[in-house]
Amino acid sequence: MKKFRAVVKHEYRKIVLKWTFLLGTLLFPVIGACFALVPAFIFSIKGEPTRIVIVDPTNKIGMRIRENLAPEKIAARTDQAVRDAVKDMPATQPGQINQSPMQGDASFVFIDYDPAGRTPEKIRQDLNEMAAANKIDAYLITPQSIDDYDAKFEFRSRKAGDFVAGNILRDAINDAVRSQRLADANINEKSVMELSRRVSIDSKSLDDRGREKDSDMLLAASFVIGLMIYITLAIYGQVIMGAVVEEKETRIAEILFSSARPYELMLGKLVGVGLAGLTQLSIWVISIAALIGFLAVQSDVTSLFGGMPHISPIMVGYFLLFFLLGYFAYASIFALIGSVVTTVQEGGQFAFPPVMLMLIGFYFSFAVIRDPNSSLSFWVSISPFFAPMTMPVRILAETPPLWQIALSVGINILTIAALVWLASRVYRVGMLMYGKRATVPEIWKWIRQV
Repeated sequence: MKKFRAVVKHEYRKIVLKWTFLLGTLLFPVIGACFALVPAFIFSIKGEPTRIVIVDPTNKIGMRIRENLAPEKIAARTDQAVRDAVKDMPATQPGQINQSPMQGDASFVFIDYDPAGRTPEKIRQDLNEMAAANKIDAYLITPQSIDDYDAKFEFRSRKAGDFVAGNILRDAINDAVRSQRLADANINEKSVMELSRRVSIDSKSLDDRGREKDSDMLLAASFVIGLMIYITLAIYGQVIMGAVVEEKETRIAEILFSSARPYELMLGKLVGVGLAGLTQLSIWVISIAALIGFLAVQSDVTSLFGGMPHISPIMVGYFLLFFLLGYFAYASIFALIGSVVTTVQEGGQFAFPPVMLMLIGFYFSFAVIRDPNSSLSFWVSISPFFAPMTMPVRILAETPPLWQIALSVGINILTIAALVWLASRVYRVGMLMYGKRATVPEIWKWIRQV
């Protein structure tokens, strides 16, 4: 036991006392914030105005399209979309949420063009030549009659990838056509808009006791929890494999085996690195809890997002427990991989299957968020390799019965015991093997040796 504690202490100090540990601990929240803020910042950068020609043979719909593409109309539509999205987030269509923050970033400049006396072919030829000469960026040709439902608007653009401007133009055309059709039918457009105004829905979740709880931030919180566990398991699993391969390449294992049993060395390495990962994860959890506590007392933030999800201390305990279960399961696999390969590059190739298992578990967490009480959620939350990601998410969404949590913990502990035993059998022989990668029959022989 004394040697085991010495190995644990050595592995823990070797990771935690490095400047890279402190840097990674501090940079992870920054990187996470960048993933959320940088795309929004990039999309908020305003591009050059789109120079467009509108050719309208009827002299009716063109003016309405121009009015709908006016900056004040685009801004008003964007503000209304944002208000609807924030007010009724669960009931808002995803496409509207994605478009609304960017719709005000596009603008249009109308270029005059006189189509009088020209055939449709000549008009298209002239406009294409203007586009080739960089005089215009796009043109729109309206059909002869908007009452014909098979008629199509012809839109050609040099900015084919500008989906923001394309969405704005599409909305402007649809609004203009609707307004013109209502006018032709002598129907008051304002009355129609008032009658078709969207209703407001008060959407909340119910817990296992039938009590209401706010759910607007549930998806985001569950995603953050699943992502943190996935990233941490992937990082520290690779750390274990790299440490094993390093000891094998430098032949330090021969010296270590003379002073301690292989099982003690491997288990001490797993525990030491696991405690380092738990330390880093605890720092992140405490930081997030402090941030949530700060945001919870901000009335403007609470009203915007509909309240923060309720996270109790027991939930944090479950979160750390399942992280440890996942760590020991995957770390045992990575230690086994490190024992049978000769270089880190070879280990990276064999590390793909466990990383894919972690990724599948992370994806399953989204199915758990949708329906925490489904049969799928039950099975993936107790299954080895998946439970470390899915069960914490399920507990946050709706805490399952205690027997299900205990069953999940028990199954994963048995799985860890089997994996550690298997990895230790391979570790004791593989660490002394140099020059070539072990084959499957050789590994099977090592496992069967008494």
